[in-house]
Amino acid sequence: TTPLRSTCAQGYVAYTRASLQMETFDEPPKTGTTIVACVYDGGVVLGADTRVSTGIYVSNRASDKMTVLADSTVMCRSGSAADTEAVAKIVRYHVEQIGMERDSPLDVKTVAQISNQINYQNKSANHGAGLGAYMIIGGWDSNKGSQVYSCTAGGNMISTRWTTDGSGSTYIWGFMDDGFRENMTREECEAFVTAAITLAMSTDSSSGGCVRLNTVNAEGIHRKFVKPGELSPAYGELAMTARHGHVGASGGMVL
Repeated sequence: TTPLRSTCAQGYVAYTRASLQMETFDEPPKTGTTIVACVYDGGVVLGADTRVSTGIYVSNRASDKMTVLADSTVMCRSGSAADTEAVAKIVRYHVEQIGMERDSPLDVKTVAQISNQINYQNKSANHGAGLGAYMIIGGWDSNKGSQVYSCTAGGNMISTRWTTDGSGSTYIWGFMDDGFRENMTREECEAFVTAAITLAMSTDSSSGGCVRLNTVNAEGIHRKFVKPGELSPAYGELAMTARHGHVGASGGMVL
């Protein structure tokens, strides 16, 4: 007969191996985010939350999901962090090379087309699943003014006045469709984008942290960071008050 302890140990090892194969090797980690872009009278406002999640684990609560591709073009990234960061680096390389050859900066649409082509030409990546890169390209140039382009993982590129993507976008499509107005001021557009991301963060568990904004106009790119305490509560959330505990002598939190 086999001792009970040995049988339990063997069963635990088999269960652990099966769990590792199922969770680690067979299925990619699930990620989530909320990204938003909206045009206003004179520019574009792009925004994103700052939470990076891998399944139920929050790996970074203050990340930057927006990448500057050119002097007047910004990319919002959602999907696989590895894929989107790789795409952003490749796009920046091509933008710099083409800009030097032309001796002039690239317009927003050209930058978006480069990003879109990289997605389309890598549909067989990741063992046939394609790149997990869902991007929004926005910016301003002297040719076409304010522009926003939605670039999906399959290689589609859509010009739009406003758009949103990521796991939190499911909850705010109606809010944005109802609240968007043409010819908004910069302040109104920044408040609108912030409100949309805040609403998504209150409903989507994979979105959270803070809100980062990039406003692009004829003067350049203007960055803004909105702390959690500066966000309006939504759906019955409690307003943030004083933090629990106090800060110790070493700077760490003492509960």
